[in-house]
Amino acid sequence: MDGYLKRVADDELDFLLETFSAVQIEGPKWCGKTTTAEMKAKSVLKLQEEINDDPGFLEMAEARPSSLLPGENPRLLDEWQIVPALHDAVRTDADRRHVPGLYILTGSNSISDSMMRHSGIGRITRMKMYPMSLAESGESSAMISLSGLFGNPMQEIYAESSLSVEELAFAICRGGWPYSLSMKTDKSKLFIAKDYLAGICSTEISTVDGTRRDPASTRLLMRSYARHISEPASFASIMADMESRPAIRSDKTLMEYLTALEKLFVIEDIPAWCPAIRSKTAIRSSSKREFTDPSIAAAALGISPDALLKDMRTFGFMFECLAARDLRVYSSPIGGSLSYYRDRYGLEVDFTIHLEDGRFALIECKLGSAQVEAGAEHLLKVRELIRKANGNHSQAPLREPDLMIILTGGKYAYRRPDGIYVIPIGVLGP
Repeated sequence: MDGYLKRVADDELDFLLETFSAVQIEGPKWCGKTTTAEMKAKSVLKLQEEINDDPGFLEMAEARPSSLLPGENPRLLDEWQIVPALHDAVRTDADRRHVPGLYILTGSNSISDSMMRHSGIGRITRMKMYPMSLAESGESSAMISLSGLFGNPMQEIYAESSLSVEELAFAICRGGWPYSLSMKTDKSKLFIAKDYLAGICSTEISTVDGTRRDPASTRLLMRSYARHISEPASFASIMADMESRPAIRSDKTLMEYLTALEKLFVIEDIPAWCPAIRSKTAIRSSSKREFTDPSIAAAALGISPDALLKDMRTFGFMFECLAARDLRVYSSPIGGSLSYYRDRYGLEVDFTIHLEDGRFALIECKLGSAQVEAGAEHLLKVRELIRKANGNHSQAPLREPDLMIILTGGKYAYRRPDGIYVIPIGVLGP
């Protein structure tokens, strides 16, 4: 496919197709799932296009989902969730044929497991995709590899980022939407996220599960969520921040709206990491509020790159959201999971990445170079707490961090004498 930019998910998809009969790719609308799947597929069925061309197609598909399966494999079934019974048809065919690489299923919203008779475990595996990281869009040189640092955590590094603070602000507001990169003007590139937000509020929030929801209330909720981005805000705080709306007046209704946004992969909160290094009552365990792409928050707040440059506090929170997106992408090939640490004493670490084998990294996000020392203090303090906890022989010893990183919007990447890596986001990659 001409102009295709390689995605981190490409290699993961290759591996999963070699291992499982079917791969179900999930992620936000417009993040590139279908295009990536088309690079691997040998036949394609786009359900939405078929329904648009023939209104009777949906009735036929729901009655006989197995009739949609014939085709050269891997066969791509795009927007499969329109016909949930397709999942069971794929599972049945996988059971019958017992070979890998039969199907790729793509969709922009998740559906309840109750709508499927069988989970497909062992035959259908799930793969998450996100909007493009800076390395995938070409705005990061990717000279410093996250997996490489885990593999050799004592190495010396040096790199220079060419990403200016102005370009970083623009990348945040534009987002990682592949289609936006083909636009000729900055105005058009920035409009993609705004249109995405409009679609979520006016249509997608209701069609995700067939429940009618108020577009104005949805937009107000998104704005409130954006105001609390990268913070462990309570649902009560989010509700209090909203103007009175008839559609959202209870915790139950709020949760229904937020669940719908999660199903659409619009929001993805970051869970707390709660190690036994302080009293359990001292660890804050509420999730940190986050969007899957910072441009959604920028669009919800109506903030432009120029406005972001004039509001460094908001810029810092948006930078953290951008970092969360990219770290999720870069850590995916090595099985990383993202969390954060914060306690009631004021000590915090913006991100932790835990690998399946127990290795983990502590990561602080600091937009400016002047904040690096403060970030280093946080990282070293948490490491010291772990060491003190390990001196308490009444509990199992805790692993010390394998990596400590300060992710910045600056220029230079290097390793400090205390072992902490300072890495501009403009040089980080998978």
